[in-house]
Amino acid sequence: MLKRAVSVRPEDIRKIADEKGYVIVAHNYQIPELQEIADYLGDSLQLARMVTKIDAKNILFLGVDFMAEVMKVLNPEKKIIVPVRHSTCPMANSLSVEDVIKFKEKYNAPLVVYVNSRTEVKAYADVVCTSANAVDVVKAIDSDTVLFGPDKNLASYVAEKTGKNIIPIPGETGYCYVHNYVKEEEIKKLIAQHADAEIMAHPEVPKNIRDLAHFVGSTSQMEKYPAMSQATRFIVVTEIGMIAKLEKLYPDRIFIPVPGMVCYNMKKNNLKNTYIALLEEKIEVLVDEEIAKKARRAIERMLEITESKDMKVMKSA
Repeated sequence: MLKRAVSVRPEDIRKIADEKGYVIVAHNYQIPELQEIADYLGDSLQLARMVTKIDAKNILFLGVDFMAEVMKVLNPEKKIIVPVRHSTCPMANSLSVEDVIKFKEKYNAPLVVYVNSRTEVKAYADVVCTSANAVDVVKAIDSDTVLFGPDKNLASYVAEKTGKNIIPIPGETGYCYVHNYVKEEEIKKLIAQHADAEIMAHPEVPKNIRDLAHFVGSTSQMEKYPAMSQATRFIVVTEIGMIAKLEKLYPDRIFIPVPGMVCYNMKKNNLKNTYIALLEEKIEVLVDEEIAKKARRAIERMLEITESKDMKVMKSA
């Protein structure tokens, strides 16, 4: 164990990862220092696709627990470790199996579960989705009524884009605290301060915030938008960690964060506990085999829909 006084440098982590054969995978909301040392950096859809294609047997994941569990479900033969045991997602925890059973019995409709959910909930889903592909996934379902959970704001966005009857489950209690509590007044204040800026917003924000945006999309979609825009300044309405990645991708542009948009669970990972995780390899992600098998079907269905859409785009290009 490291003594408290000992500082850890990014190169120390890279060295021990290489020595032990670990690939470092990080979500876009991690602190900039951890983004810099990652072999792979992306949103949940990018990472879900990526982990099924790499050869490495050992993965160090930097994010929150439901994302690590998705990786384990898709890669049961790989060892996946994390720096802290309780880096979790309150929104994912807001939807229970009991909720799912109750709503399915009431509505008898297909269930789409957002990737920000517990693995045991995914096991009951017809298909999983991410913020990047939620609209495409729901469009692919042969039903005009769809159960969707746990994010009520993403459910609202999907309803707008698909015209389907989207029933949010568990309802008003399902949301991301980082995105749901953004105030219209603070965005309008930023607009007044940066009149020439365009607004990029995550679909997890409420409708009144989405209505102010020039572009609404996942973090992977936000990565692409500045290249298609003439603007040089962007107000980024998502978790503040996204700013570092955007600045690296577009050093000639200005990206303005919303100060209060911080996910404290994502920020539990740091250089020191990441180094210790590699040193000790103790906090391994494990998922019950039967639950994993059921959840895998729903996740793989998502990947099939996404890959199919991508192939159609390539053929029409």
